[in-house]
Amino acid sequence: MSEAVIEVRDLSKRYGQVVALDGVSFTVARGQTCALLGGNGAGKTTTLAILLGLLLPTSGQVRVLGVDMVRHRYRSLPRMNFTSPYVDLPHRLTVWQNLDIYGRLYGMVKRRARILELAEVLELTELLKRPYGSLSAGQKTRVALAKSLLNRPEVLLMDEPTASLDPDSAERIRGYLLDYRRQSGATLLIASHNMLEVERLCDFVYILRRGRIAAAGTPKALIERYGRRNLEEVFIEIARSRG
Repeated sequence: MSEAVIEVRDLSKRYGQVVALDGVSFTVARGQTCALLGGNGAGKTTTLAILLGLLLPTSGQVRVLGVDMVRHRYRSLPRMNFTSPYVDLPHRLTVWQNLDIYGRLYGMVKRRARILELAEVLELTELLKRPYGSLSAGQKTRVALAKSLLNRPEVLLMDEPTASLDPDSAERIRGYLLDYRRQSGATLLIASHNMLEVERLCDFVYILRRGRIAAAGTPKALIERYGRRNLEEVFIEIARSRG
């Protein structure tokens, strides 16, 4: 068995009477790409926020890279990163300035070389001198991904990593993420509504419903178990079930 890099045990999060997570448990092995699926309000974003140490759980345990994220998250954070198209960077700074500042925050020595490398791969070279606020939604998504890869993270958490991208750009990004995982051995956890993307990228899937894990398995196993043609049909059946 591969080493578990992400370990979640009996995780619960409540906001007053609202239950966001209710006894969630799962693991992600080193070098694995897993997906957290679920409708709006299912608990995906809350789970990612707790994994990053941004939210404290009501109860339960969360360990990333062997570190208790409730008590000692700063021991793991330098080896992690996060990307989401819904988290903006400073609009007045150029793309280069944004990436350079984050590189400094990550304690990177060879920032310039890494920024240029990612800019070429993610087709950002012509955008480096432009203010971040002037970019399109798809361009911002690529900048956010570049930011998340600056420190070559061992654990990369992603919320809708190809949102707002055209099909060609999205497929290029997916190919790059697969290459990055193969070359670095990194562990990836993706929260997504894009079922085709999940089938393309992920080794294992956890489907959340009402703050609980309703189903888990490889994409192929879930499709076969529910007798459906694809993962999207599986997702819809689980989302609409009354159990």
